[in-house]
Amino acid sequence: MKIGMIQGRLLRPEDGGIQEFPVCWEEEFDKAKSLGLNHIEWIITTRSFSYNAIFSKDCSRFPISSLCADNLVDDRFTETEFLRDNLDPICKAAIDNKVMWVTIPLLEKSAIYDVQKRQAFKQEILRYADKYPDLNFSFEAETTAENVLDIVKENNKFWITYDTGNITSERIDHNDYIKKTYNRISNVHLKDRTFDAKTVIPLSGDTPFDEIFNTLSTVNYNNLYTMQTARGVTGSELMTMKQHKNIFERIYNATHS
Repeated sequence: MKIGMIQGRLLRPEDGGIQEFPVCWEEEFDKAKSLGLNHIEWIITTRSFSYNAIFSKDCSRFPISSLCADNLVDDRFTETEFLRDNLDPICKAAIDNKVMWVTIPLLEKSAIYDVQKRQAFKQEILRYADKYPDLNFSFEAETTAENVLDIVKENNKFWITYDTGNITSERIDHNDYIKKTYNRISNVHLKDRTFDAKTVIPLSGDTPFDEIFNTLSTVNYNNLYTMQTARGVTGSELMTMKQHKNIFERIYNATHS
């Protein structure tokens, strides 16, 4: 099981935020290694865009699975100028740091349920596939399999980041979603949510992890798993992530025997 985590979960939250680029980012890689984690998905937020180390440091020696463009969760996500200012630098940083994956969240303000928004985004992101042919783009979409596949089918460099919590809160059937998308899933975000969209500690919400791991085993999924779980008590981040890792590895091992 190639299991890692989203950046920041092993450190105290920045200014009380749930998910933010951590100032002590190098320290976190050491902690992740001590837990036996495979990778960290690097995060770029609107707040951290001006000082994020990925734009100024050589981070190529670290096990970074992807650059997550969290800063694109914005009403302007279909606009050419907005993407030029906010996605182009990330693509260039990915290449400079030998990280050949960019994850794009298509949720909340950048959701693609609306057909016109989806088509406008598709038109824009296809230009990026042409402009950066060495990069892969993986879409974390809070929507149906059909809607995300409408984008992914356009280019063999387009992939899906399947977020278990987001699919739960959208009340989409996980078994059906996986069977429709499995050959295009590059990464599984492991997150537990309730049906009313609260992110909670693994196994305390409505996400059917036994079913999910069983189905992933059936379709021979062998790509990445990335924990994006709820935070525990501040100051106990290492213990919390160890517990969460143990939970997912136990379920994985039980369904992949």
